[in-house]
Amino acid sequence: MAETRLDPRVMRTRKLIMDSFLEVSKKKEFKDIKILDITKEATVNRATFYYHFMDKYDLREKLIKEDLMVNVLSQIDEEDVLNEALIIKIFLSMTRYLETLETKCNRNFQQLSSTIEAVMKKELQDILYKRLLKQNYLGNEESLRMTAVMLSWAVYGAMLDWQANSTLTAEDYIKKVMPITEMYLGV
Repeated sequence: MAETRLDPRVMRTRKLIMDSFLEVSKKKEFKDIKILDITKEATVNRATFYYHFMDKYDLREKLIKEDLMVNVLSQIDEEDVLNEALIIKIFLSMTRYLETLETKCNRNFQQLSSTIEAVMKKELQDILYKRLLKQNYLGNEESLRMTAVMLSWAVYGAMLDWQANSTLTAEDYIKKVMPITEMYLGV
């Protein structure tokens, strides 16, 4: 099977549109952003925008997902097994990413929160599910999928709790939680 490669010009244009969206979102509320604002900032036409994205909601979701993939998920090796060290690595990567995203999108961060949550949980669920399958845990695929869902929500929820309620560093927070989690759940 031949490897599919993206044209560097297409990748550059896509990134230009995404960066332009971030710039515009610093000046305007998401609800007030028009495709024209993004295309004007990016110096591309509407057809180019629609070649890459269906609308501004699609752009927002893809921006978060791709940014997440680059900044968080790329730090996780294919060989990492699901254990305490991996959960700590994921938690720390996600908290750093969330802080960066909040800085980049300060004006619209609250409006982005539901999209951020959905994307982060889904991508984390996929990572955990693949690890569970790879490690041949006993149980059927549906049980493993449900376990991955539960763990992804737990990690995301812990991250929100740390952000809202903790004075500890992210590293101290997760290291304090993990021994208790391991004792009760065997994770």
